[in-house]
Amino acid sequence: MTEPWRDPLLPASERVADLLERMTVEEKAGQLTGFWALPSDPGAPVAPMEDDSGEPSPGFDDVVAHGLGQLTRVYGTAPITAEAGMERLASLQRQVTASGRFGIPAVAHEECLTGFMTFGATVFPGPLAWGASFDPGLVRQMAAAIGAGMRRVGVHQGLAPVLDVVRDYRWGRTEECIGEDPYLVGAIGTAYVQGLEGAGIVATLKHFAGYSASRGGRNMAPVASGPREFADVLVEPFVRALREGGARSVMNSYTDVDGVPVAADATVLTDLLRGELGFGGVVVADYYAVSFLQTRHGVAGSRGAAGALALTAGIDVELPTARCYGEPLTALVRSGALAEEVVDRAAERVLLQKAELGLLDPDWEPVRPEPVPLDPPENRALARLLAERSTVLLANDGTLPLRPCRVAISGPYADDPQVFLGCYSFPNHVALPGDLGLDIPTLGEALTAAGFTVTPDDPDVNVLVLGDRAGMFGRGTSGEGCDAETLDLPGDQAALAAAVLDSGVPTVLVLVSGRPYALGALAERASAVVQTFFPGEEGGTALARIISGAAEPSGRLPVSVPRHTGGQPGTYLRPRLGGHTDWSSVDPTPLFPFGHGLSWTSFDYSELSVDPVAATDGTVAVSATVRNVGEVTGTEVVQLYLSDPVASVVRPQRWLAGFGRVELEPGTAARVTFSVHADRTSFTGIDLRRRVEPGEIRVAVGRSSGDLPLQGSFTLHGPVRHPGTDRVLSVPVEIVPVS
Repeated sequence: MTEPWRDPLLPASERVADLLERMTVEEKAGQLTGFWALPSDPGAPVAPMEDDSGEPSPGFDDVVAHGLGQLTRVYGTAPITAEAGMERLASLQRQVTASGRFGIPAVAHEECLTGFMTFGATVFPGPLAWGASFDPGLVRQMAAAIGAGMRRVGVHQGLAPVLDVVRDYRWGRTEECIGEDPYLVGAIGTAYVQGLEGAGIVATLKHFAGYSASRGGRNMAPVASGPREFADVLVEPFVRALREGGARSVMNSYTDVDGVPVAADATVLTDLLRGELGFGGVVVADYYAVSFLQTRHGVAGSRGAAGALALTAGIDVELPTARCYGEPLTALVRSGALAEEVVDRAAERVLLQKAELGLLDPDWEPVRPEPVPLDPPENRALARLLAERSTVLLANDGTLPLRPCRVAISGPYADDPQVFLGCYSFPNHVALPGDLGLDIPTLGEALTAAGFTVTPDDPDVNVLVLGDRAGMFGRGTSGEGCDAETLDLPGDQAALAAAVLDSGVPTVLVLVSGRPYALGALAERASAVVQTFFPGEEGGTALARIISGAAEPSGRLPVSVPRHTGGQPGTYLRPRLGGHTDWSSVDPTPLFPFGHGLSWTSFDYSELSVDPVAATDGTVAVSATVRNVGEVTGTEVVQLYLSDPVASVVRPQRWLAGFGRVELEPGTAARVTFSVHADRTSFTGIDLRRRVEPGEIRVAVGRSSGDLPLQGSFTLHGPVRHPGTDRVLSVPVEIVPVS
């Protein structure tokens, strides 16, 4: 007779309850650990590494003796083919199932922030580019493609997306974020989750919560966020990705918030995440975050104490490998210092997810090795489309688009294909020398293919390629651990740009970067400025198509571009006294504001209509007509902003409430209608409860946060409301062609 836990016809909760009754504490704890099979010579570090007092981590045989929760980055640690990776994964899974009494396989997880992070897999544009596209549907397609490839090779879980809201552009991990506005981050991040989860891959939301608000933009530095910023800005995207996206995993933030490391904070990982937000999935540790409670934060005196703190707070699985869970944890249970119920709670969550993934079923088999194309043509086409739609034309005096002519391409990244790839792409993350495993055209090669004559002699136009090289822990100018002291262009790039501009030849500045840089007078002197945020393997081709006019630059800024290097943090989401005032000599007004972006055509806004009143639990319709008044077809990103002129706490001057991409032929128009629920005006009040207040709400519709030609208002009537996490999180948009 089949044991109940092996019966796939029974509810997962019954199966897991039966299994837990049969397990020893060591077997339950075994499900809470990961194992990272690092190569004997790992080379440059590919994650924050941990080495305390020379005490080694347990070996594979010791870790799997009682079962194993997760296998860490079988594909994403060293360059291997898909087929070799499948062989390796199958071998490890057979060892896992043969070692424990119950034969339960491990969850295999991989990074997937810019695509499946393995040798030879498609490198898509990075998250800032997703934000710049203002195109959730296209991001959902990308994530579905990423998930399908991972699923095919036996991966169960992806460590993405990053939902940290950018607060200080100097932070090296800005490139991993979607933008500086929580509504944009929530909309795009949720679309990514839907695509990945729809492909059968467990999406992991990172980093819950507060990571991006570290002091001075320094990686892993303390966070001093107040409760309103924490709730209304930093946590808000997670609410939507959990509720509308259905993410089944969450990863903790490394940082401490007001002196309490998130990895040891039950008020964040249990009370907020599970109690208030209703999360029922698995919380995994960011790599070595549990160990860091002892060695970096100093709130635990031993590995076991660190493990007990993290497990009690709500971290279910220690990643990337067993250090503080496993034996140190079970020793505390055996001694009575830690209640076994805490282990049971996490083990139940892990096993329920394994049941969902089919890992408890009697017919489970490891992946069968076979050749798998990891960069198929359809992926490249999707990568190119997203790269095009996320490219932002910041300025243009009419020089662009270029017709075939003599072009001089210069700059430190003119002939570097890796410049298009983010920190969490395999070539940059694992620091491959030589073979990238992919065909990545440089901009020069792409322009040549587009019919331009690339030559340094007597050019008609200079194309100057500036920006970042992504890397890890100081190996780049952008990326994890690559924080910036200022927002000056790295190295001597500003001087180089000035010298090229002094030549008198019309010059197009092309910025390929992981953060915005202060461009100042350089942008004003250039004939055109094009910004792209690590556009992936098709970045060169996409840029060439845009420069030549074969494609349209329909991206919009997901972060503001500062005018000066000072004044940080300088995001647009700030109250009145956070901007330029008569009481400070520092002016943080950006050179190009959040949401800005030009096109090959022009658009006119007219006929604003706003419902004048609504209840504090009602909905307001905001409509405007947008017309293409230029001579070519173009795409406008219509943006809706709200502001609250009188509130019980200080509010931002304006916040993004909705957006929609509208493609229009010359002379045609569309009526764009936003349905704004009163919940989109809610905020955290003085009593730390979310509230909707009666009173005037101002409305603005336009091209960017700094260009809003249509202004109106509506009034909310009724009592103060206290909406919960079931509140309305999004603003639907309807686009109807009009004559």
